[in-house]
Amino acid sequence: MNDKQRILIVDDEPQITRVLRTSLTSHGYNVRSAADGESALETFGDFSPDLVITDLSMPNLNGIELCRRLRKLSPVPIVVLSVKGEEKTKVEALDAGADDYVTKPFGMDELLARVRAALRRANETANEDVSSLEAGDFRVDLGSRAVMVGDRQVHLTPKEYDLLVYFIRHQGKVLTHRTLLAAVWGGNFVEQTEYLRVVVGQLRKKIETDSAPPRYILTEPWIGYRFNPAA
Repeated sequence: MNDKQRILIVDDEPQITRVLRTSLTSHGYNVRSAADGESALETFGDFSPDLVITDLSMPNLNGIELCRRLRKLSPVPIVVLSVKGEEKTKVEALDAGADDYVTKPFGMDELLARVRAALRRANETANEDVSSLEAGDFRVDLGSRAVMVGDRQVHLTPKEYDLLVYFIRHQGKVLTHRTLLAAVWGGNFVEQTEYLRVVVGQLRKKIETDSAPPRYILTEPWIGYRFNPAA
């Protein structure tokens, strides 16, 4: 039985596909590729990948729509490849269900690190204990709502607690402002970014050990935040 983790590459540039396939295969992954979103969906059904790497600008069905359709089918981790400066497009892809992004041109070491992190998060989520959360320096008892950071207990407001729990459940993943606002405040508040800024600031004061730079809640400029529980 082949127990290699399976990765689907979706990109219409043959040179990039070849480089990705060669590198990922040499690191022990089982790799297939598709040149556009439509063929990727067909391959997805047959291949059942553990992770998808997709470009955003493709013919027939672009990467953003591919993310939306995949997310309806599966919680599979999705890493998007984007051209530098495409902040608006990155946000669209992340809101559509992508887990992370790597900017072109990219270093293979960085991409491999993002792949390993996304696969690890997926595995941890599948094995999560529903009564408590543990991630890096953080321990949360979901029943009592007690929060420990290292060896100290921190007292959070309800919104701070909800935001931290969401961060922990999606650790390492880039979370857009809209995603966080919808998850913690509800769909009617996705434009109220000032609410998020205030609560993130309050939460940082309680969980960070020093003022700057933040260790745990990292800012993704113009996009949102990424939570690193083991900084």
